[in-house]
Amino acid sequence: MTSFAFAELPSGLRRPILVLSFAGWNDAAESASGAVKFLCERWGARKVAAIDPEEFFNFQQQRPLIKFREGSRTEREIAWPTAEFFLSQEPTLPRDVIMGVGAEPHLRWRAFANCIVDLARRCEVTLAITLGALLAEVPHTRPLRITGYASDQELRARLRVTPTRYEGPTGIVGVLNNAFRDAGLATGSVWANVPHYISGLSNPHATLILVRRVLDFLDWPADLRELEEAAHTFDAQLAEVLKGNAKVSRYVKELEARDLEKAEDEAPEPAAAGDLPNPAELIRELEQFLRRPPPESSKN
Repeated sequence: MTSFAFAELPSGLRRPILVLSFAGWNDAAESASGAVKFLCERWGARKVAAIDPEEFFNFQQQRPLIKFREGSRTEREIAWPTAEFFLSQEPTLPRDVIMGVGAEPHLRWRAFANCIVDLARRCEVTLAITLGALLAEVPHTRPLRITGYASDQELRARLRVTPTRYEGPTGIVGVLNNAFRDAGLATGSVWANVPHYISGLSNPHATLILVRRVLDFLDWPADLRELEEAAHTFDAQLAEVLKGNAKVSRYVKELEARDLEKAEDEAPEPAAAGDLPNPAELIRELEQFLRRPPPESSKN
């Protein structure tokens, strides 16, 4: 299709699967896009295609960025909002993986979804997995839960997702899942439930759980110490902030009590905007604390 620009059109792939994430509404705390970018780096993926953004984005709503070309401090280039696709043929993987990551489009969602379905057909993709993250009324002190969708029970069991009861507005990930199903392509969707009161910060726990779910599905062992250490640091910083904030500590304890009352397989409901408490002062305090530079190491 003309909406695609191919750097390389792969052929002869090994039962490829497609793994997708999109920044924005589908990507609380940048967890899903962070997971796909981590996998691209870990598997040495190379760019094979991109969607031409002209038909799908409002550039006044999401402006292109100007930046220096890699390796140059004088020559500039324009980075357009789009979706890019990367191929990993890591020999230790049981099958090849095409990964897509980008911005949720503003316009012509059905045409956008059809472009990706067409790519899947060209590359003879046998399974599409979408990753997402939603805001939920869950405490950060409990293991993150995974909810999602699968086109059949066997796939749901392999992805280990609790079916969601959510009905309401959806994002491009929901549209894509529907498009894959209509095209007869097996599809699954894996969503991390992110604590809403720290939604403005990248959440390494959510990224880690999504990465692990993909790796477990592929039965591919990996060294995840980088993400595990980031999650440990994140927890320590949060604990430090909460020690001095009785109001928020009480709220977290309320969430913990509610969480204990839920059944093991009961999926948390997405946090509705009107139901959210307004801990604006806490959020500002957390952001300031977590974004400030680390103290200089002691010279003792």
